[in-house]
Amino acid sequence: MKTFRSSELKAAAQLLKEGGLLAFPTETVFGFGVVYDNEDAYKKLVNVKRRPPEQPFTVMCSDIEDLSKLAYLNDKAIKLINKFMPGQITLIVKAKEGLPSFAVSKDGNVGIRIPNYDIVRELIREVNKPLLVPSANRHGERPALNAQEVIDNFSKEIDGIILGDTISNVPSTIVLINNEVRVIREGSISKDEIKNVIGEKVL
Repeated sequence: MKTFRSSELKAAAQLLKEGGLLAFPTETVFGFGVVYDNEDAYKKLVNVKRRPPEQPFTVMCSDIEDLSKLAYLNDKAIKLINKFMPGQITLIVKAKEGLPSFAVSKDGNVGIRIPNYDIVRELIREVNKPLLVPSANRHGERPALNAQEVIDNFSKEIDGIILGDTISNVPSTIVLINNEVRVIREGSISKDEIKNVIGEKVL
């Protein structure tokens, strides 16, 4: 497993471009990342996470302009994006055609997020593609909150890690948006904050 400092993002990005699985800090918890359209890398991620393959991973982008390339964004989604992104929120919305099947749920949805963490956003820009990014843990276990936890648990299973610190240590709030707005997981952004932004009932 290779280790990278935050000043070595070009080398870390190259590892991702070559199909590697990289761990890195975000503003929430440590995450795992692979390039979003590399199926072999995706399978590696599923194996490390021990996660049911029918549960797609969040697609993480560097900039708001990229989101409309991945998903159909209604007025509710746009309001939440304008208020909370970049930030600690993941939106589950209708996926656009052309996305890899393994990035899309059986309902045709995709999870999208922009981290409020300059290192990660610059990493994604270096790769020049979005990343599939779940938290750094095995399915059902607590997310890793620092680099040492990742190294202790995954050094033989992943290809690299960017050393650094997380900020909130709380996973992102997950919001499903279709005809209704439903909070799937409440993180540091509360249901009340979301309700105030969209101006209607939140389930």
